[in-house]
Amino acid sequence: MRRRDVLRVIAGGMTTVPHALAAQTLEKTYRLGTLTAGPALAATAGTGKMLVDGLAKRGFSLGQNLAYEARGAAGDVGRTPMLMQELTAAKVDVVVTVSYPAAAAAKASGVPTVIANGSGDPVATGLVASFAHPGGNVTGIADDAAALSTKRLGLLKAASPQLRRVAMLWNKDDLGMTQRYNASAKAAEDVGVTVLPLGVREPDDFNEAFVAMDRDPPDAILMVTDSLTLLNRKRVFDYALQHRLPAIYEQDFMARDGGLMSYGADAGESFDRAAALVARIFQGAKPADLPVEIPTRYVFLINLKTAKAMNFTVPSDVLSLADEVVE
Repeated sequence: MRRRDVLRVIAGGMTTVPHALAAQTLEKTYRLGTLTAGPALAATAGTGKMLVDGLAKRGFSLGQNLAYEARGAAGDVGRTPMLMQELTAAKVDVVVTVSYPAAAAAKASGVPTVIANGSGDPVATGLVASFAHPGGNVTGIADDAAALSTKRLGLLKAASPQLRRVAMLWNKDDLGMTQRYNASAKAAEDVGVTVLPLGVREPDDFNEAFVAMDRDPPDAILMVTDSLTLLNRKRVFDYALQHRLPAIYEQDFMARDGGLMSYGADAGESFDRAAALVARIFQGAKPADLPVEIPTRYVFLINLKTAKAMNFTVPSDVLSLADEVVE
């Protein structure tokens, strides 16, 4: 080949390679994994859909440039490391987690991780070095348990002014939820409310918790949410209804599902912000450099159907505070 022809081939290669690389970039499929200690997050409903919709508005759409892998331990927390291994084998680019066990398994894998909710205090549990500088492969959304617990107890006391003693249910095998319980117990102490601690490890432990409340009746119930308490929530709802005990829960769907009251971060905002963090990681950012965010919107929900069923009158000033009332 003559020198002139060689130069023509090289020049042609220089002009076509960038176009090929650009096309390859446009055609890239980003792989998102989700991991929970409870049910898997379906892409078409609930918080899974919130996450997928949040990514779609940022340019990552299912069936186009986004693939979705969901795993959930359905309450068998010991399975979370194995499920995370499955996500790693599926070559996910980012995993979004719900619950401390899921976040811990994702952190151990080294895969870029975004906490959507349910992790507890990520600094206290060692998931991140600090909110401002996570420093590893984990970032996400985390709330202030102490402030939220104080608010929940305040709402309980406003709804039931005779409140002196509150039963607190939590999974004591979950480090994140134990940290949340400790914050709640400290908040109760600060407002002059005595705590009846009811740590559970398995479904049968709820029977013992109910016996303890029969023996030493509280004035109200505060339940810390994880996969174990979530899967047994109906039993707690039924006990509270039967004994006419006002109770407050951490997530709004629990009040819609039969609990009396709930106060917690707005799930729509939390999962949209998680989607924003995922999008930034897809675009090249490192979790270590993305500060952990604190929710800005919180929802107070009252279920009046439950209140009527337990013959409990919610004071009008408390009703006026509700963002949503189920009737």
